[in-house]
Amino acid sequence: MPRSRITIFAVVTIILGLATRPLFQYAGDAFYTVLIYLIVLFVAPGLRPVVAALIALGASWAIEFAQLLGLPRVLAPVLGSTFNPPDLFWYTVGAAGILALDLTLRRRSGVKPRP
Repeated sequence: MPRSRITIFAVVTIILGLATRPLFQYAGDAFYTVLIYLIVLFVAPGLRPVVAALIALGASWAIEFAQLLGLPRVLAPVLGSTFNPPDLFWYTVGAAGILALDLTLRRRSGVKPRP
């Protein structure tokens, strides 16, 4: 995926995450993982989508479990401060959703997946 498209998707993801949070508290969690996926692909554009999704999901879960250890207060606005088990499910939903969307867009644009 070209970096310009990744950047556009990242901006849209941030807007959607902020806009949906008041309506459905867990939507932001799913979009958080989507944003990590996009950042991973921005840094490593040649990475296979499945690998990027697993990295994004792993990072999201790691941050959530790190909250059990008590993150520094300065990081709380960005990374959260309270462990919440349902977040783990919604991170998975976000990773699966962006992976499905990315693979669909790649197929439609004629990009062949790497083995």
